[in-house]
Amino acid sequence: MSRRASPFVALAVLLAACADVAPPSPTPNPTASPGPSQAATPSPTHTAVELPPASRPFDPGMLLGAMRESRRPGGVPDELETDAIASALAEAIWTVDGQPWTAISAGGSCGPNTCTLEISGAAAGAQGDDLWIFEIAPDTGDVHLLSTELRSLSNISVGRLDALTRSLVAPAILDDLILTNVRWLPPPDEGQFVLSYRSGDEEGSCGADVTIDAVAGDVVSGGSSDC
Repeated sequence: MSRRASPFVALAVLLAACADVAPPSPTPNPTASPGPSQAATPSPTHTAVELPPASRPFDPGMLLGAMRESRRPGGVPDELETDAIASALAEAIWTVDGQPWTAISAGGSCGPNTCTLEISGAAAGAQGDDLWIFEIAPDTGDVHLLSTELRSLSNISVGRLDALTRSLVAPAILDDLILTNVRWLPPPDEGQFVLSYRSGDEEGSCGADVTIDAVAGDVVSGGSSDC
């Protein structure tokens, strides 16, 4: 079976087509006098989504308590339950709206030299969780961020982000697709969101992933596959 066009090509072309193109300048009419009907009309602009600023709302004691009280199987290794590590975590973990989660879940495991620690939680009413995964060297206290999956967003915010994205991308790409996932990006990419659209759950279904800057109201990047 022949393969379809290379991923990212279709969306890239249509994203480019979404850029505003200035209409040709009208031919001046020296006999016409300017009036209200001839006043210049500003080009329409996309409305940015107003969101509270992201920040780091956790104090070390809150995170240390969550580690010590972990209910996950195996809990958190004792060597990670220190004031120094909790302080480093408080400096690393952001929330999209600058508010602490209503509940914190922590779990970890250790190898010969380093440990892995997962910290997760969600704001009240959020449709997903934020997950932060760290690699920690207990002997030195070094804390290194491995990855994030940040989905703690309200239904209202998701709806606004979806509407903004659909206004920025050519309808031929997204009209027949369903929004399946939204995640926000931490600093230095705060204000950016990745929205994933799919035509179905089956393998090989058409999909598009679009990264937008909600503050500027612009598309940062996009790609499609199997469309």
